[in-house]
Amino acid sequence: MANSKKYWKGFDDLIDSPISKSLAENEFAEPLPSTDFYGDEKKLESSSTSRRDFLKFLGFSTAAATLAACEAPVVESIPYVVKPEEIIPGVPNYYATSIFQGGDFASVLVKTREGRPIKIEPNKDVAFNGGTSARIQGSILSLYDANRLQEPMAGGDISSWPEVIKATKAAIEKANNSGKQVLFVTQNIISPLANKLVGQMAMQYSNLHHIIFDGTSFSGKLDFYEKAIGKRALPTMNLDNASLIVSFNADFLGEYTGQSVSSTYAAKRKPGKSMLRHVQFESMLSISGAAADNRYKLRASEQAVALAYLYSKLGGAVSKPNVNESTASQLDAVAKELKAAAGTSLVLAGGNDEASEAFAFGINQLLGNVGKTLDVANLLLLHAENDAKLSNATKSLASGKVGAVVFVDVNAVHALPKSLGFTANLDKADAVITLTDRLDETAAVANYALPLTHFLESWNILHPTSNTVGLSQPTIGKLFNTMQFEEVLLAWLGEDKKLYDAVKETYSELNLDAPFNTALHDGVVSKEVAAAAALADVDYSGYAKAASAAVSSGTEIVFYRSTALGNGTYANNPWLLEMPDPISRVSWDNYLMVSPSKAEELGVRNYTESNGAVNGDYVTVTVGENQLENVPVFVQPGLAPDTVALAIGYGRTAAGKAGNEVGVNAATIMNGLQHWATGVSIAKASGKHEFACIQLAHTMMGRKIVNETTLEAFLNDSHESWNVKTKFETHKGQLTASETTLWQAHDHQTGHMWNMSIDLNSCIGCGACVIACNAENNVPVVGKDEMRRHRDMHWLRIDRYYSSDMTEEVAEEEGIRATTKFLKMEIASDNPEVVFQPVMCQHCNNAPCETVCPVAATVHSAEGLNHMAYNRCIGTRYCANNCPYKVRRFNWFSYENNSDFTAVNPAQDDLGRMVLNPDVTVRARGVMEKCSLCIQRIQYAKLEAKKDGRKVRDGEFTTACAQACDSGALVFGDINDSASRVAELKKDTRMYHLLEDVGTEPSIFYQTKVRNKA
Repeated sequence: MANSKKYWKGFDDLIDSPISKSLAENEFAEPLPSTDFYGDEKKLESSSTSRRDFLKFLGFSTAAATLAACEAPVVESIPYVVKPEEIIPGVPNYYATSIFQGGDFASVLVKTREGRPIKIEPNKDVAFNGGTSARIQGSILSLYDANRLQEPMAGGDISSWPEVIKATKAAIEKANNSGKQVLFVTQNIISPLANKLVGQMAMQYSNLHHIIFDGTSFSGKLDFYEKAIGKRALPTMNLDNASLIVSFNADFLGEYTGQSVSSTYAAKRKPGKSMLRHVQFESMLSISGAAADNRYKLRASEQAVALAYLYSKLGGAVSKPNVNESTASQLDAVAKELKAAAGTSLVLAGGNDEASEAFAFGINQLLGNVGKTLDVANLLLLHAENDAKLSNATKSLASGKVGAVVFVDVNAVHALPKSLGFTANLDKADAVITLTDRLDETAAVANYALPLTHFLESWNILHPTSNTVGLSQPTIGKLFNTMQFEEVLLAWLGEDKKLYDAVKETYSELNLDAPFNTALHDGVVSKEVAAAAALADVDYSGYAKAASAAVSSGTEIVFYRSTALGNGTYANNPWLLEMPDPISRVSWDNYLMVSPSKAEELGVRNYTESNGAVNGDYVTVTVGENQLENVPVFVQPGLAPDTVALAIGYGRTAAGKAGNEVGVNAATIMNGLQHWATGVSIAKASGKHEFACIQLAHTMMGRKIVNETTLEAFLNDSHESWNVKTKFETHKGQLTASETTLWQAHDHQTGHMWNMSIDLNSCIGCGACVIACNAENNVPVVGKDEMRRHRDMHWLRIDRYYSSDMTEEVAEEEGIRATTKFLKMEIASDNPEVVFQPVMCQHCNNAPCETVCPVAATVHSAEGLNHMAYNRCIGTRYCANNCPYKVRRFNWFSYENNSDFTAVNPAQDDLGRMVLNPDVTVRARGVMEKCSLCIQRIQYAKLEAKKDGRKVRDGEFTTACAQACDSGALVFGDINDSASRVAELKKDTRMYHLLEDVGTEPSIFYQTKVRNKA
């Protein structure tokens, strides 16, 4: 059965507003402001005029413009005086290392060129977190952040390390000897070396108290497991054994406990009889909810009671609590599925709530999932928060019992919730010491600020799970006068030991099988895990009372970590700030997400300007005694009734030139360390907020884009019925577009023919591919204002489509009245299904761009690629107008040297330029650019194969986006190699081309999305 669903990007697209129609018909909708720029160079540079019009007005000939485009700057290079043996100019070096930053752990390979790291790649040979997220991909840019703290500071003045070590040690000793507490406030520590040294400090200073604050607390979960399994750690998930996942506000594909399961999840979601089924209950639309087969809205306060209901329904020894009729019906259906999938199911609970975790664990125990899909032997060690300890420390601080506070990579003044009262009493401590990477909000009130070394400059040993030990090694010398936390601890302890020796010594103490150098080469080594301890009896009756008591009425607010910034560690990273959010498609902001019905109740709205820019109203949000003003509102489907949501980590005032004043600080109104709060009041405020939202950009004018079907149809119906190929009437009968082409065929049987497969079933919209492409191809950052104009420069975008079964055609066919039709469409738009679709240059074999370029700047290769010769391009933009996929990007400005982009573009300073890939040119103003399918990687692989006298092997290299994709949604290769993975995928019945009826014959193809509906 052919798919007839309605797909839309935003509400304007859904109702087919005049603005949406205008944008669909004219991608370049801005009028030509010719009267404004005559004779004014500055106005000319900032105008929206196309280069074609610029040439027309100034009377340039095509020949003159072509000559001008050929001019290039002269760069003088200085060779090595003594070349390091391991460095060969032009040849990359790779180093395995482990990363733990901002709560994110990954085992990675770091690509260096001439001694400088330029790219982070996944280390897919390891069992735990061998993939990369958008933040891990972008973290390399933070190494070259000019706003990093470069020297130790004392009293606001630059000092030296011997002086600050002596002074800070004296402050700690003074506090301890006077009987006052010394508070060590750190992010979670998974380094055995750091933990050992902190332990030695605690032995030396009896009043030292170690407090962990990670931005997002899971203390409630840890409280439960400390009782149930005797260890303050979380179980790991094992999706290899799963056939059904039921998640309650656990965004396990995005912002959850830190274990990455996207690769296993995607593998289990391949269509077939054993396809994994996924049901999601949640308060706001998340990445995991977008991937789910069935998604149900559930208020945050009702999460624990819903789990208690499900536990009772499955035979748990608690009375069945009261839940609303709709939720009860949904849970009853899920209970039947869970019973049928006993032993191969998995129930997950999000949030910082002990009762929710208890019932999720109880359900898994009842079903026999513990030890199969939920592993309590191999524990996750990424979290160790204890909210009670933080509460006690706050009381001690308020009562004047604290003499010294040491913050380690914790920006407490910004990130600690105001309701805790911790930072309000910070001035009662005699000394405040912060180890930080920049002069942040906490450093501004500290007596001493000690600059921390970046993880790419560091030696360390990390222990993320019971059976995993990772080693970190420096991939570049220290750029500034910095020290690691472990180095500072050694200095405080008076140990004259090099960090390398300390790491090696700690490694030997773990009694691992692999030699140190082997572990260092591989990045990670496995460790034997002891059998799981006997599970303690759990009294669920108390948890049932707590769950029922948590249910509230009125408006609730959910606090979440955004895909881009996480807990706020990367608040000054322009790549991540500019990455559109997977769900809202907004960048450079956080915002209060409200549902359409809540927006109507509050009298707030979003509205779209004629050029596609989205604006919104402001509100004032009050939670208890705390208030946050001028919060922009973004109307977002998928929220639970009377629920709003706000991302943490934004609203910085001392992050750096890119991150300052971006968004609002959610910590101002957080309810302690809970992930949600009740008793919320919202009042409309004056003013208009300008969003950088690209959800209506790059429209494809409503043509067939997403192909989708159900698992039932996939298994039982002919693929011609759900993967319909458009056919045209000809004198030879009905033929497809490829069979009726007027183009002269290329010879793609000789040599290579590069293709890429994109599986819509596997793509989770995480954005890792987007940031990887930025890093690999020197994609410029353009800032919020240019993003508002839909002038993003991303070579790869991930379109997010909402979908509904109610369309104009269905309504007409079923005779549904207009009022009922729009009501059903509104219901669908309130909780739509979601599809993510990566789109880059499709490398058409019948490329419309090539035929209209007057200077042959864009040409077709013998290997199926569409090339760009930048020094030929004169910027007519004919190719962009003629591209049905809207994947070409025009350089409006010289982003690397225009002063308007100084705050956002890292290539504007000497340090930021160090991240640039020397294999890819930095494009000039006035030319077109787009995806090249990483031609530099293709050529490098061909040269290596030629040197070895062999053919290029399938899988020996891939594009940056495909390599970064942990879910395996993108597969690149040579279809002329019949044994290649991409050639196999091209024969799959799910394969289709984007807008294939246009007849462009792309080298990129997609796999139909299949939903495993109940």
